[in-house]
Amino acid sequence: MKTWFYILLIFFWAIPSGFAQLKTYSFEEVEKLSKENPKPFVVFIHTSWCNYCKMMENSTFKNPEIITFLNDNFYFISFDAESKKDIHFNNHTFQFKPKGQNTGIHELATALATINSQVVYPTVTVLESDFSIVFQKHSFLSSKELLVILEKTK
Repeated sequence: MKTWFYILLIFFWAIPSGFAQLKTYSFEEVEKLSKENPKPFVVFIHTSWCNYCKMMENSTFKNPEIITFLNDNFYFISFDAESKKDIHFNNHTFQFKPKGQNTGIHELATALATINSQVVYPTVTVLESDFSIVFQKHSFLSSKELLVILEKTK
């Protein structure tokens, strides 16, 4: 009986460190939180059909080191570029703009993911607490690559 107790104790002790959760926020939440506790924002701009986006979600953003670094130093926003919900951010209302039947892009995705007149998925954009863009990158980023970027923009 004692053996089972110790096994369960060790199991429950190990769970919190192994199952760290990335705190995600909405644009509206980040705007309010940044007034009380200013931190930069990391915006992960993706779509439901993007394979590289899913790879980043399932590898880069599940890495415990990335999770800890983001939770401690940034506000993280995961943003679907095809979201149809109006977003009120930085004194503007951003809306989904249809481009055909069942296609389109959100105005905020266009504002945050456009590099050289192109929007490509996935895009990682880092904003200062004053909403200015300090970094943008189109492409899959590994945990190591993202950590280097985050350390430089912190």
